[in-house]
Amino acid sequence: MSYSPSITFHGAAGAVTGSCFLIEYGDERVLIDCGLFQGSKTEKELNYRPFPFAPTKLNAVILTHAHIDHTGLVPKLVKDGYSGPIFCTAATRDLCAVMLPDSGHIQEMEVEQLNRRNEHRGRKPVVPIYTAMDASAALTQMRAHPMKKWMVISPAFRFRFWNAGHLLGSASVEVEVGNGPERRHLLFSGDIGPQHKLFHSVPEGPSGLDYLVCESTYGDVDRNDPSAEQRRRMLKDEVQLAARYQNGALLIPSFAVERTQELLADLVSLLDAGAIRSCPIIIDSPLATRATEVFSRHARELENGELLLRALRSRQIRFTETAEQSRSIDNLRGFHIVIAASGMCEAGRIRHRLKNWLWREEATVLLVGYQASGTLGRILEDGASTVRIQGDEIVVRANIRKLDVYSGHADGPELAAWVAARFPVKHAVFLVHGERPAIAGLNASLAAMNSAFAIIEPALDSTYRLTREGALAVSTQRELPRLEPLHVGHRDWHNDFQSLIIDLQERMEKAADEKQRAVLLRKMRRALDDAET
Repeated sequence: MSYSPSITFHGAAGAVTGSCFLIEYGDERVLIDCGLFQGSKTEKELNYRPFPFAPTKLNAVILTHAHIDHTGLVPKLVKDGYSGPIFCTAATRDLCAVMLPDSGHIQEMEVEQLNRRNEHRGRKPVVPIYTAMDASAALTQMRAHPMKKWMVISPAFRFRFWNAGHLLGSASVEVEVGNGPERRHLLFSGDIGPQHKLFHSVPEGPSGLDYLVCESTYGDVDRNDPSAEQRRRMLKDEVQLAARYQNGALLIPSFAVERTQELLADLVSLLDAGAIRSCPIIIDSPLATRATEVFSRHARELENGELLLRALRSRQIRFTETAEQSRSIDNLRGFHIVIAASGMCEAGRIRHRLKNWLWREEATVLLVGYQASGTLGRILEDGASTVRIQGDEIVVRANIRKLDVYSGHADGPELAAWVAARFPVKHAVFLVHGERPAIAGLNASLAAMNSAFAIIEPALDSTYRLTREGALAVSTQRELPRLEPLHVGHRDWHNDFQSLIIDLQERMEKAADEKQRAVLLRKMRRALDDAET
């Protein structure tokens, strides 16, 4: 008896992070991406739990690109027993060589700080998801493979890469899986870049598919992306606005990989043209420093790679490597620009910079990338007046600005056009890697095309049999979901609790006198007592 291939969505289902898709056919088990969950604490807890599949039974892992939400759990996968090949492009391998050990190091540092607090609170110590050493071990299993050439994993499985235009080395993955009448032709989009990316040509891909798995990060957005000249003009306006303060700082939380390099190229172009005042531009991220070296080595593969090489020769650019060099930024006088990871303000040196500057009116924070629900970046973007960083409450007096012209993701119309270029799609398009409004927006655009394929919005850990007639949902034996649907891609109780604490603190401080404060506390106590009955 023959069985159709199946696909299970173990991440990026109803949310943007944690990309992880398992293809099964007979004894074949191949994983497309193995990403870290980011966002709310409830979502991030999934990173610590066992995988919902057996790593030792996988035949191969294929990575679309190096971003942590697509690769960040690869070291854990290897740590838990996976010993097979990890296929990716050469540039993805080189970027992972700096990104994954950095991810492990950050986890070690954050766990060390958390355990110091836990010891004071009498709580049990925790361990990191993986260490920098675990990440280095995983790198030995990576196998570089070129674009557009088939790689045969077994008689029942082969794949090839197509340029996705999202990041250095990024790829969509074309897959043929199964034998005879059960052979299926699939395409996994990975992350699709926009039409006018500084370093990349237009995304490509095959046509004539059975099934398509497509990202939808900005599926409900029509950005009308500017030209390179317009983009630099908009950046110039933001820099000039921030530079009104003689001793101010422009803080740019940025992904260390690609976004930082794009910003460098544009900022130095503006400096060279005299469009912005001369000032230090500090890259306060060891990861960004090492990633920039990778970009330099691959400059010939990039569109406009010479712009980056020219920027790196500028005397205004400074890179910090050590903690001491990073701390010295606090002593700077005069206006300066700091670019630091992480892009969503969840980790890295940007948190120290924000802690040091958010309370100052002369500071500007420029958000230049997507901010997932529940992250500090999204909380700032949504207009919070107070935030908590490393346990401390920080009032927000800084100017919070957003410049969404450096996106590595195609917008809704671009995604719809990319999907249309893959036609005909015989059976179904699965929409992943997006929050619910974005998925709904792209769904509506695709439905308007009046094509015969089904449009499916898979839930976390859902499985579909890829039959000759179409995709069939498969019931699983899981007693309880790993994550309740209402917690996927949304703020959780941790976010709401911190917001309540901050609101209560503000109300107490604004109360007219001790009597009014006592009334507020009695009401809070009564609400707690009522909740127990």
